[in-house]
Amino acid sequence: MVKRWTAAGSLVAAGMLLTPLMWADASPELQAAVDKSMKAMGAENLKTLVISGQGWDGCVGQPYDPNSPNWRKFSNKDYVRSIDLEKHGWRLQRVRGEGETPGRGGCGAGPIADQTQNQVTNLAANSPWATQMEYILLPEGFLQTALQKNATVKAETVKGKKYTVISFLGDAKAPVTGYINDLGYVDKVETTIDNNVLGDMVWSAHYTDWKDFGGVKFPTHIVQYQGPPKFFELTVSDVKANVPVDLSVPDRGGRGRGRGGPGRGRGRGGAEGPISEDLGGGFWLINGPPGGYGSVVADFQKSIVVIEGPQNDMRAEQIIAEAKRLVPNKPIRYVINTHAHFDHSGGLRAFVAEGATIITHKVNKGYYEKIFKDPHTLVPDKLSQMKPQPKIKIETMTEKKVLTDGTHTIELYHVQGSTHNAGMLIAYLPKQKVVIEADEFNVGAANAPTPATINPYHTNLLANIERLKLDVDRIIPIHLPGDNRKVTLAELKTAAGKN
Repeated sequence: MVKRWTAAGSLVAAGMLLTPLMWADASPELQAAVDKSMKAMGAENLKTLVISGQGWDGCVGQPYDPNSPNWRKFSNKDYVRSIDLEKHGWRLQRVRGEGETPGRGGCGAGPIADQTQNQVTNLAANSPWATQMEYILLPEGFLQTALQKNATVKAETVKGKKYTVISFLGDAKAPVTGYINDLGYVDKVETTIDNNVLGDMVWSAHYTDWKDFGGVKFPTHIVQYQGPPKFFELTVSDVKANVPVDLSVPDRGGRGRGRGGPGRGRGRGGAEGPISEDLGGGFWLINGPPGGYGSVVADFQKSIVVIEGPQNDMRAEQIIAEAKRLVPNKPIRYVINTHAHFDHSGGLRAFVAEGATIITHKVNKGYYEKIFKDPHTLVPDKLSQMKPQPKIKIETMTEKKVLTDGTHTIELYHVQGSTHNAGMLIAYLPKQKVVIEADEFNVGAANAPTPATINPYHTNLLANIERLKLDVDRIIPIHLPGDNRKVTLAELKTAAGKN
């Protein structure tokens, strides 16, 4: 059977008109629940919706402080989302800029300048699930998709409030549940998606302060969460129904979500196999693809120390395998974590499964102890499959920590004044005269001149190196150079405008 949905006034097979919103295989209970909710919201004949307001969105896994109640924030001024409910597409227009006071965290060195954006998304059968969720996390989009998925319906009381609960299974085994209150309004829609750091992460949207906009009821306050932190917040000032919506892609691009991105932990995708560079004295740089993520391995007298466990299980397993090849018959005792951003902590679980102790700044200890208890059932990783699960071991530091066996030495320092992350660490190898850093100096093209606008990360890193009186010949960025070149201190000085 070919399944089709239609709204009032839409043609279906054999010239039939069906009204209200219908789906061929929907159960009578589901159809009745959807009809009641659509009628309550004045959405029975709704074909397009234009939502205007002000708010902010977040960059998941990139807060300045891992204990923040919000992900790293970006302001959304003059926010307008124009949705075609029949074509399953939308246009997002906004002025996106700095949302932190002061501007701190990942996804760009703050303060972030305002940028006018005009982005179009047209859903297709193969659209990523996270992109589909942008549509489903609308009250009308949820109800429409529930019909398509032939969702189940049940009555439920939550904290004393009675709800009609509609549930279905989406892509990637993701459960989706919507809660309709006694007025027929959609109070909340939630799903669970995989994140390689947080595991089974709840992504939810909450709708409050409903208002009548010319016969259509719509919430004037929308809040989304990914995990415990807030991900998106919008105060709606106006809603227009059944006005023309242009879904043609702007000349300068615009396909894509137009949001800070859902929490997918930078993905679980693969990376090219590691290539090692001997740094001398029992230290190696494990390279990856140009522009990828590196780690440093140290051959201590009785064990291996690894600096950085980035990205995900797959990358971490590559690093672990290469470390054991370089230094056979020794356990990995420590993995040093520069900071808690997901692209730099996503591989830590694999090291914990290996028995390693995490060395990190003290600001991260409670956070890691909490999130390492999160279940990983949607996409089980190595640690989640171990029975019994090993206990996470964490050693913390504040301003300085030294690891040495008398021959090999690693000095760890807190980067004072970092606006990228509160617990940012750098590693210094005194014999090699090498500084290993993450995100404070992500290098561009070789031989680049001093930029017209100086990145504050660069000046701050240089100030810390000078404050600590470190004798540096080379800087190793965890975000490897695109050409895998050796980066010198002179290059940092040029970038910081000090040459």
